[in-house]
Amino acid sequence: MTTQYRPPSMVLTTIGLSLATFMQVLDTTIANVSLPTIAGNLGVSVNQSTWVITSFAVSMAIALPLTGFLTRRFGEVKLFIWSTLLFALTSFLCGVSQSMGMLILFRAIQGAVAGPMYPITQSLLISIYPPAKRGMALALLAMVTVVAPIAGPILGGWITDNYSWPWIFFINVPIGIFASMVVANQMRGRVDRTERPRIDYVGLITLIIGVGALQVVLDKGNDEDWFNSTFIIVTSIVSAIALAIFLIWELTDKDPIVDLRLFRHRNFTYGTIALVLAYAAFFAMSLLMPLWLQRNLGYTSTWAGFATAPIGVLPVLLTFFVGKFAPKFDLRAVASLAFIVLGVTCFMRSDFYIGIDFYHVALVQLIQGLGVALFFMPILTILLSDLQQNEIAAGSGLATFLRTLGGSFSASITTLFWERRAVSHHAQLVEHVTAYDPTTRATMASMGDPQTAAALVNQMATQQGYQISFNEVFHVLGWIFVSLVLVIWLTRPPFIAKAGPAAGGH
Repeated sequence: MTTQYRPPSMVLTTIGLSLATFMQVLDTTIANVSLPTIAGNLGVSVNQSTWVITSFAVSMAIALPLTGFLTRRFGEVKLFIWSTLLFALTSFLCGVSQSMGMLILFRAIQGAVAGPMYPITQSLLISIYPPAKRGMALALLAMVTVVAPIAGPILGGWITDNYSWPWIFFINVPIGIFASMVVANQMRGRVDRTERPRIDYVGLITLIIGVGALQVVLDKGNDEDWFNSTFIIVTSIVSAIALAIFLIWELTDKDPIVDLRLFRHRNFTYGTIALVLAYAAFFAMSLLMPLWLQRNLGYTSTWAGFATAPIGVLPVLLTFFVGKFAPKFDLRAVASLAFIVLGVTCFMRSDFYIGIDFYHVALVQLIQGLGVALFFMPILTILLSDLQQNEIAAGSGLATFLRTLGGSFSASITTLFWERRAVSHHAQLVEHVTAYDPTTRATMASMGDPQTAAALVNQMATQQGYQISFNEVFHVLGWIFVSLVLVIWLTRPPFIAKAGPAAGGH
């Protein structure tokens, strides 16, 4: 009988694991604000430079569901160490890239090695902490997951403005080396059980084609005007066919590369549904707020970052309390409270207007942080609670993959809905602005030059169109969060995250 492995220093091990995850999650957003600078330095258009983001997202999306297979083959500790070291190496190669082609290639490799890092960190934290403290470990990981994407654009902008864009990648090198060395040293006494599973080539190839094509469609759809583009149509058809083959094959194969049978577990199924939908709604908020602040309120990217940053305050301050006390309550009630808080903040934003001040925007962000602080830990605990010990890494990888895909769908749908509804509202607003309307003539005459007045009226209608559309989006998001209260109560206790595949203890 194996005993649970305890590293010599739980603090050092937790720091090493958390730092690696922070670095990996940070890299999903840190390059976003630097794209214009990167494009200028490498001599390409800003539109071409978005492949820096897309290549990373595509590769990571493909690698995430393979976590279970890779864990069985190499073991959790070895997979974490090598993934972290390779992440540091590819970060260095991204920084020294002399062309956009080189940068996109190394970002793709970086995304591939980044895939297993988050689920393996989650599995390792659960495996080394005793049951009473696993909530604390998951709360810490949740805090990292929330804070890193917020810090990414702010840090990326500051580094790019004060140093140069390669440093957004170079900073990963010492962090990655330190984290991997700490974990290697602390976990050297743990012996992971490994096997040599048969490689499911059909599943692997259809996964790469299907998920890769789908991620490209979601990332480039808005830029290419969706199904008015032959490229998007063809890529969508390829993705649909490949994913259909993948699903049929994986559900019938004896040793699938991605174990979709994990959905036989009730808590995993409903917990994952809640995670994916809630994260998609959360991602939509995180995407739309800075865009709205810059487009409608005229904020700079830096001030938009400051206005949205308060969302990270309460998750940081409450991590200890959530980890310590949340498991003492029914986790469904804790998650329900989180969804209600998130829903209420969405409804508050549905009443925002163009003249709203910085204080009120930041205050709602701060309140939303309470919902975020209470959200991740209960959901992660619930969805992992009825998995077998040897299914934790695979389940975490699959749930994280679906969560990431949910975020991509959300980003595409949200921006499309916001833009299209804004155009529709603009048309409705200017319907009655005609030269035959006495009020219109009087108003425009008071503005002086007719051409300037017409341009100003059109600008005001555009602003109001985007504002009304913004309010509508948040109204819908609010109801999504409220409806998730019903979903989470379909799960069944007990909610105790089991330890991962353990290994001989010392």
